Amino acid sequence: MTTLRSHSLPARILPDAGRAARQVARRLAMLVVLLAGVFAAVELLPGDAAGATADRGVTAADLTARRTALGLDRPVAERFWDWMTGLPTGDLGTTARGRHVTDVLAGPFPNTLLLGTLALALSTIGALALGSWAALRPGGRTDRTIDAVSTAAFALPEFVVSVALLLLLSQWTGWLPAVTLTGPDGRPESWTMLALPLLSLAIPQIGWNTRIVRGALADQAALPHVQAAVLDGLPRRRVLSHHMLPGALPAIAVGIATSAGMLLGGTVVVETLFNYPGIGALLAGAISDRDTALVAGVVAAAGAAISLLLLLADLIRTTTLGEERR
Repeated sequence: MTTLRSHSLPARILPDAGRAARQVARRLAMLVVLLAGVFAAVELLPGDAAGATADRGVTAADLTARRTALGLDRPVAERFWDWMTGLPTGDLGTTARGRHVTDVLAGPFPNTLLLGTLALALSTIGALALGSWAALRPGGRTDRTIDAVSTAAFALPEFVVSVALLLLLSQWTGWLPAVTLTGPDGRPESWTMLALPLLSLAIPQIGWNTRIVRGALADQAALPHVQAAVLDGLPRRRVLSHHMLPGALPAIAVGIATSAGMLLGGTVVVETLFNYPGIGALLAGAISDRDTALVAGVVAAAGAAISLLLLLADLIRTTTLGEERR
């Protein structure tokens, strides 16, 4: 028996390692394609970085010289290749205004990472609580109410949620500040200034993830071992925590990881609306400047974080499914 076990263990580990390697390669390939799309999209915009960032009154000769200095006279594929070769060393290129992209991102990216992490944590906790609460009374009034509210929350764009929260919690009640003031360190001056951007991002994702949690738990409730636990007379909460939630974890993890990408899309609107010092406003300015390196740097930083979360979700799902097969 000992010999059989020693041979079977590597046989189990190697396929898992192979799947993990393929998932990493797939995520990296998707990120490269995304970055190539960014370069192409900025190239298709009217104007270029030389004209968008030039001083007033410059001559045509000055613009031509500036385009040459910025490398805009070179093919976009060549510029993309040069930019990609710098990524392994952490070099994200230089902005159209002459600053290193990594220096420009050093201030706002941690702010966005903080806001996004808090929003993701809040949406996860809220969705698990609401989805589990609904699953305890399937088909009941609570289940139907949570389903309707979560659907409505997910259907609302971040802009609408932001305006509603501004009116309710700032203009009408004065409980929370309407804009974010930045301190000398580039961070929000008070934690209360995080509240409105945080809620604006989290509420739609709570709606999205609540539906995912509820659906995953409903799938688990139909399985024989869960029905057997119910027939054995186990308390509903114990059936939920010990028999339903563990099996629903892969689907929930994928939903939460997907939320990270949705949060990025909402960040641009929410941060701009609340004057939050993150990459949302930076990205809007970079697009206005037609600054390809800065836009790509923002997307690369955010895409790497999202890809890491998606990879973690893939590994959780693969590991769980592998254990179920055994």
